[in-house]
Amino acid sequence: MNIVVGITGGIAAYKAVGVVRAFVLAGHSVQVVATDAALRFVGKPTLEAISRNPVHTDLYEGVAEVRHVAIGQAADLIVVAPATANSIAKLAAGLADDLLGNTILASTAPVVIAPAMHTEMWQNPATVANIALLRSRGVTIVGPGIGQLTGKDSGPGRMVEPDEIAAAALAVLAPKDLLGKRIVITAGGTREPLDPVRFIGNRSSGKQGVALALAASARGADVTLIGANLEVHAPDAVHVEHVSTTLELRDAVAGAAASADIVIMAAAVADYRPEAVAEGKIKKETQGDTLQLTLVKNPDILHGLAEARQPGQVLVGFAAETESDRDALLALGRAKILRKGADVLVLNTVGWTEGFATDGNTVVVINAAGDIVGEAAGTKASVANSILDTLV
Repeated sequence: MNIVVGITGGIAAYKAVGVVRAFVLAGHSVQVVATDAALRFVGKPTLEAISRNPVHTDLYEGVAEVRHVAIGQAADLIVVAPATANSIAKLAAGLADDLLGNTILASTAPVVIAPAMHTEMWQNPATVANIALLRSRGVTIVGPGIGQLTGKDSGPGRMVEPDEIAAAALAVLAPKDLLGKRIVITAGGTREPLDPVRFIGNRSSGKQGVALALAASARGADVTLIGANLEVHAPDAVHVEHVSTTLELRDAVAGAAASADIVIMAAAVADYRPEAVAEGKIKKETQGDTLQLTLVKNPDILHGLAEARQPGQVLVGFAAETESDRDALLALGRAKILRKGADVLVLNTVGWTEGFATDGNTVVVINAAGDIVGEAAGTKASVANSILDTLV
């Protein structure tokens, strides 16, 4: 897909590099159209290195090839990130005094903008009216978020994170092949407390599960996301329940799964929990040189869901393994899907530098018979859609 990323002159322009990178890693061709003001915040060499294409800035470059309209005509999708208050006003008024304005006006592609500005500017009646006008024309608005802004102030106006922008933009063109389906997705990593300040946990951030929730919602599904200690922002488009321990996750999933068409267990669940939890902080002064813990096995949530499944319900498990040999990984997965009773199992290799808490993932999907029914590698957003393609 040919994607144009427009970058305007705000401090959040540095985050546009992440937006471009997400699209490139997902396999798309990216043309960057930057305003002169944008290049005061982020340099051309960086954008060209990440996009793998020349950066376009000058309205009067490439006149012979009519570049001021050709870029927009060739676009499948246009994303403006960051979109400043000034650029939003110009877009609403249909102004074309620079290359970005010409590109947008010359295109029939969907337009997605990610606003970024100070709170007072975002809440100004002029900006409010401009955003309402753009929405009425079919422009998709992503964000803004609430958080720390330039300087000491904070509030609404912060540009949302690049991965969320990329996922939301791609969702605009997503097929609605899950319309009417109810999907429950778990994400993150459970934590089992030792005392009020410590826990046994894992390094899962929840990025893959959140990407699945966003992708499923974009494809028309009614999504419930059960997040265990998420380290990433949960999408606003889905219903979110927050849990911490494995037992809490089990109870939440059991309730939500009763009416679900598909259950996707992407969370990394602790196999064991401490037999006893200390009421106060465990002190090394009273424990000596060693500390012995007794752990008890947690319930197998996926197996429990399989035993209580509703007719026609599809159960999807995840298996994070440190096995790097493909044949050995598949053997582990085939044994696990038989044990669990799931319909589909997503296998991915994890380690010190891959899988958990990274932006990319590599997965192999097998069915109950142990056959490979899908494979994917790339950003977690692209992997999420590949997994959903397999389920559809």
